[in-house]
Amino acid sequence: MAWGSTFFLIKDVVARMPVPDFLAVRFAIAALALFAFQPTAVARLDTIARRRAVALGGVYGLAQTFQTAGLDRTSASVSGFITGMYVVLTPLLAGVLLHQHVGRLAWCAVALATGGLAALSLGGVAIGGGEALTLVCAALYALHIIGLGAWSTSRDAFGLSVLQMATIAVVCMIAAAPGGLTLPPDGAAWAGVGYTALVAGALALVVQTWAQAHLTATRSAIVMTMEPVFAGTFAVILGGESVTLRLVLGGSLVLAAMYLSELGARHGVDDRVAHLAGP
Repeated sequence: MAWGSTFFLIKDVVARMPVPDFLAVRFAIAALALFAFQPTAVARLDTIARRRAVALGGVYGLAQTFQTAGLDRTSASVSGFITGMYVVLTPLLAGVLLHQHVGRLAWCAVALATGGLAALSLGGVAIGGGEALTLVCAALYALHIIGLGAWSTSRDAFGLSVLQMATIAVVCMIAAAPGGLTLPPDGAAWAGVGYTALVAGALALVVQTWAQAHLTATRSAIVMTMEPVFAGTFAVILGGESVTLRLVLGGSLVLAAMYLSELGARHGVDDRVAHLAGP
């Protein structure tokens, strides 16, 4: 719900400040907040856990960059639904990375999701620039979910979150560096940045990291299917967007693909994701 509520807020903020600068400020605030809350958490991680946290943070930072850049080129509701494609991509990528067979249900889910993307796209059957960027973001989110499910533990959850967030902030700072860092222009923009940093950033990442120590990656991804539902709901209720036939049809197909991918996961992929964990 926290993630879904950010789409129309972010769209408003990035209309008034550059995307890399928004992300840099947002995640810097989130990283500082987590560090201030528990400053010794990173010190308690071993070397391997720190390397994994940096890798996960790098993937997540790139995903955020692609997502926000895509959101600047498409509507909040469409961005929310396409971002939710990570639920389909998680078992597919887990199967590829583990050299596992992908069943027919998973491929049916891909077909449904493709139809949903076509319906959601402003170009009809073609995917526009904003939709394409958001789809890359969804693949990166899937990789993050797989890695987090493989590497997170209850004991290290907070430390992993702090170092991930710091890495995300660094990635975004690098992206913002060429043009110089621009701060939010007014109080409303600062409020949006603060909410996305503390609630949908710091708090959400700690909760996700802890939860994925107890759930497989695909199961976690299915729980997250409510994100695009909330994104569309908030965009219509608070963001002033209209409910259209294309939105309903495309969103329904994508959601159907998400749940169909869970049926496929029950046939083997879900239980094998955790074996990605290395030495």
